[in-house]
Amino acid sequence: MPRIKLQRFAENAERPDIVEPGKANYEQLRGRWHEDFFGTPHPITLEVGCGKGEYTVGLAARYPERSFLGLDIKGERIWRGSKRAEEQGLRNVGFVRTRALDLLQHFAPAELAEIWITFPDPRPRDRDIKRRLTSPRFLNLYQQILRPGGLVHLKTDNEALFDYTLEMLAERPGVQILAQTKDLYATPELLPHAEDIVTNFESKYRAQGVPIKYVQFQLS
Repeated sequence: MPRIKLQRFAENAERPDIVEPGKANYEQLRGRWHEDFFGTPHPITLEVGCGKGEYTVGLAARYPERSFLGLDIKGERIWRGSKRAEEQGLRNVGFVRTRALDLLQHFAPAELAEIWITFPDPRPRDRDIKRRLTSPRFLNLYQQILRPGGLVHLKTDNEALFDYTLEMLAERPGVQILAQTKDLYATPELLPHAEDIVTNFESKYRAQGVPIKYVQFQLS
């Protein structure tokens, strides 16, 4: 393993804003994020598959009266997000290194106010359908950990994933789609819903002329 990566992993182990395997609070914060991690009753927003934390940190900077968590399985990505938050002096943001499938091990029912899914891997192969972050098994997880009326946001460049997501939502009872578009920047009235935070991935897609898709919904 490259020395720089080992150094970053060592830094992760010392960073209080990172929750990861090996730390005393790993899998111990379920139902206690407000009290034991953030120390405030502020509503918590989770970004699933946060990558380098651009959206998580961007939201935390924009809404100091709320709390934000970025979840990803890659330690080096988590390090980048944590570093970005530190450079901006943010105290309302943290990161969790774990799999999205393990959400119920980390969050209690109705503990979250909002979930963001930004530019996830579209998993185009049929054998990977269940790994899509908007497949029924993930939607079931989100519904359990979101409070009543909690919002879910999806931003993607991938039209097939976007269409698949809408199909899955149409099959679920009680779903309310609050906003949707296949071309976010041609629908400026929806930009406030999507927060208009531009990640590195999004910049590349837009430079290539790829329309950005967006949907906001409630699961129950």
